[in-house]
Amino acid sequence: MAPSHVLVPLDGSPLADEALTRALELFDCRITVLNVVTPIDAAMSEGGLLEPGEERLEAARDRADRVVERAKTRAAEVDRPIETAVETGDPAEAILGYVDAHDVDHVVMGGHGGEGRDLARRLLGTVATTVVGEAPVTVTVVR
Repeated sequence: MAPSHVLVPLDGSPLADEALTRALELFDCRITVLNVVTPIDAAMSEGGLLEPGEERLEAARDRADRVVERAKTRAAEVDRPIETAVETGDPAEAILGYVDAHDVDHVVMGGHGGEGRDLARRLLGTVATTVVGEAPVTVTVVR
């Protein structure tokens, strides 16, 4: 059965952009793009790696707005309207929460390789692995 609402999480990466391209090509239904702003917690700033504060959060929100605006522009180029959303929190949790709260029946997302001991995490990336493992809907990972 064809989906009626596809969610495309975007983080500004080339694989996420490719996921949007695929979703626009493959599905003739409602498409929502979601960017998740991850707040900087004390553990990240204690080591002096990142400066905590409202300026950094505001910059992250501005970046999120640019990511979803770029997605709108890309969709308009192929004459497809899309909906956009920006959430704050853990990326995997925010994606799964959005799926549950908004009648999403398919997720198309980019996969990111990375360091890790588990083969699935290295092949897909941690967020994609979590979403694939926990989503109650079909998840397509673009590599």
